[in-house]
This record gives sequence, C-alpha cells and structure tokens, in this order.
Amino acid sequence: MPQTQGRLSELTFQLIVESTPNAIVLVNKEGKIAYLNSQTEDLFGYTRSELIGQTVELLMPARYREGHPDFRNMFFLQPSVRAMGAGRELFAIKKDGTEFPIEIGLNPVVTIEGTMVLASIIDITERKRAAERFRLVVESAPNAMVLVNRSGMITLINHQVEVYFGYRRAELIGRPLEILIPDRYAEQHPLHRHQFFVDPQTRAMGAGRDLYAKRKDGSEFPVEIGLNPIAFDDGVMVLASIIDITERKASEQLIRKQVYELEQKNKELEQFAYIASHDLQEPLRTVTNYIGLLEEDYAPQLDASARRVLNTIRGASTRMRVLIQALLAFSKLGRNTVVTSFASGELLDQVIEDVRAGLVETSAEITRGQLPIIRGYETEFRQLLQNLIANAIKFRRPEKPPNIEVGARRVTGAWEFFVRDNGIGIEPKYHEKIFHIFQRLHNDGAYEGFGIGLANCKKIVDLHRGKIWVASDGSCGTTVYFTIADR
Repeated sequence: MPQTQGRLSELTFQLIVESTPNAIVLVNKEGKIAYLNSQTEDLFGYTRSELIGQTVELLMPARYREGHPDFRNMFFLQPSVRAMGAGRELFAIKKDGTEFPIEIGLNPVVTIEGTMVLASIIDITERKRAAERFRLVVESAPNAMVLVNRSGMITLINHQVEVYFGYRRAELIGRPLEILIPDRYAEQHPLHRHQFFVDPQTRAMGAGRDLYAKRKDGSEFPVEIGLNPIAFDDGVMVLASIIDITERKASEQLIRKQVYELEQKNKELEQFAYIASHDLQEPLRTVTNYIGLLEEDYAPQLDASARRVLNTIRGASTRMRVLIQALLAFSKLGRNTVVTSFASGELLDQVIEDVRAGLVETSAEITRGQLPIIRGYETEFRQLLQNLIANAIKFRRPEKPPNIEVGARRVTGAWEFFVRDNGIGIEPKYHEKIFHIFQRLHNDGAYEGFGIGLANCKKIVDLHRGKIWVASDGSCGTTVYFTIADR
C-alpha cells in the first residue's frame, strides 16, 4: 500500500510538472538532472534522454559553468524558495549554442532520494525586447523622461534628463526622485507619490500650481510634468514627462508687460479722447460764437468778400467739430461692450431703414441673402453694416443707381459676410491703405468724409476676432468681406 501511494504521488508530481507552462528541471545535490518536462525539451532543443543524468551546467553558457557548483552547494546548505541570481542578468544556452535571457525560480523538494531543487525557467527574450523598445522610445523622447518605482527610486532616465538637470545617468539611477525636487517641496513629495499610486492614472502633476525642478548645481527652473502609470512584471511604475518651460514663462512675462503697457497707452488714448471731446471743442464754440457776433453786430459793414471768409471759417469749424466727434467715437469702440446673441438680418433691416433717405435719393437697391444669428457686440456690428452700406451709396457711379448686395456663408470657425456694390471701385494698391485711419483716396472734395469710416470697420471686426479685406479691380464695383469668429 505505501508503495502504491508513493507511485501515485510520483505520477501526480509528473502530471503537475508536465502541465506547467514553464520549463521545469529537477536537479539533485550532485547537480545532475533527475527529471524535466516537455517545455524544457522545447525551450532548449534537447530530448529528454539527452538531458537526464547530465549536470545542469550543460544548460548554461560556458562562462558560468565553473562557478555554478559553488552556488549550487550554497543553496543546498540552506534550501529555500527564492529567485536565482536576484539582481543579476541570467542566460541559458540551447543545444545549438544560442543564448537567451531567463528568469529562474528555485524550490527545494524533499524526495526519498534526498532533497532536490526544482528549477522553474522562464524565457524572457520577448520581455527583454519589449523593455529595450520601451527604453528606446523613452530615450528618443524630446522631453526629459524619468521612470520611478513605488518606493520613489529612479529606475530609468533618458538623455534629456542629463541635459536638463546636469547629472550623469549613473548619478541618478537608484537614487530617490526627491534629488530632482527643490527642498521646500521634497518633504511633502513622498505623500503625493503615495496618493498617486493609490489611484494611478494619466494626468498632469500639480495642476493649477507652479512647479519647479532642481538641477545638480542647486539652481531651479519651472517645469510642466505629465504622469503616466505603466504596469511592469514587478509592479506599477510611473513615467514622468518633464518639460522645461523657462522660455514660455519668459514669454508670458513679456506678454504681461506688453499688456500692461498697452493698458497704459489705452488710458492715455482715453485722456486724449476726453480732451478732444471737451477742451478742443471749446475753442471751436468760441470761434463759431464770434462769427455769429460779427454777422449780427457788423453786418452793414461786411462786404461780400468778408461774408465769404466768415462762411469759410464757419465751415472749417463745423468740419473740425465733426472730425473730433468721429475721433471720439473711434476711441470708444471696444469699451464697455457686452457679448450677446443677435440676428444679423434684423440689424440689417434696421440699418436699411436708417439710410432709407439716401436709398430713395439715389434710387439704390439692396438685395440680401439669409443672414445668421451670431454672438458678438450688437451695437458695433450694426455700425459696421451701416458704414459699409453708406460707403456703397456714397461711392456710386454718377451714371447708374447703386446696386448693393449683402450676404454671408459659413467658414471654419466663423461666419464670412460680404457687402458688394457696383460703384467706382478701389485700385488694388489701395486695398490695405483704406483701413488705416485718416486715409482718403479722394482729396478733391468730391466725396465727404475724414477717412475714419473704414478704420472704424476694421476696429469692429478686430473686436470680433475676425479679419476684413477688399476685392476690387478698381474699375467696376467693390466687395468688402469680413469674418465674425465663433464665440
């Protein structure tokens, strides 16, 4: 009966070993192979009969064979379950002489023939290749990349880390990550690292806070850090992608300075507008009043020539007052405005009613397409349409009534509008110039104005984060296009 039980135990052992997916080799104290499974035959290329009774060193590269018996004897002095060669790279050799990397687990087994060791052998060639591919990807990354284990130890870095921090690779591998963190943050960092590993997920580190890193020389620089958990056989690690944002911070500081300077310039412009609307108009009112006094008190003494001079002064004063008011309106564009949704077609209807007298006087016709609902500055948009339609009426051809068309179409991220007329046109060389303030193409008095209308239009379009341009060959009509960006 005991013999039968022993036979059954042996069969059970063989069945278990054969069903194991790893290569299994049973070795006695003399180092001879007592048993192996079919996975061992497949892995090493030997038949079972070629290995049974041979020393296990047959499966090792020649450079390991001389020293291995001593390691084997040490194991049998204190047999225990453990990994073989912990911390070292191990290799095995096939029958054809090919070497391959392995991991080996050692398990002591008590048999009737004495204690033996059961070695479980895993071919880690593919794992090594994957690790090498991972290393190459990390090495080729344009950012500094640091791989850290759960204990906070650096296990891998790329060349950019050496460039950023001034350390050599050997100075960082195996060191705690806190070596790269300023002292004021280093004490709390292990707690943050622990919290990350409790719920590891891809995210930015320190979102909403300014982050800094520390170089070998102790100097600090601003960084952005992305955290990516990666599962390895020995547990989850975190791959930190580090970007030096020193230049970006400098650019942001420059932009803030420029914004401040622009705000100061705008305040100066507001002060100028106040002077223009009050102090400059007071002398004009004085001139106009004195003209009235001269005409009332000295009318009998004024001849035709003197009256013409007074009329000229009055006309110049009136034009100056209108110009000052136009400048004031230009300076106020974009201030104290509220973004709303409105129907641009309804605003066009209102503009048409506002210019109805001019349309009737010139026999002008306006055709329009379907206009969209947009988000923007309603009052300013209405002024934009009114300026463009008023220009289409003003710069008409003497021999034919104005024909004005207004439409819009959808483009990427915006609505594109157009106002097309059959007027005198604009030569291509002036297409940019006309949007600058005080730029007039007609200085012979043929057309009224001060060269501010289209400058207003451009400022309104800029306020809507759009662009404005002209299409005309200078001989037959003009089309003004402008875009209103989505909000």
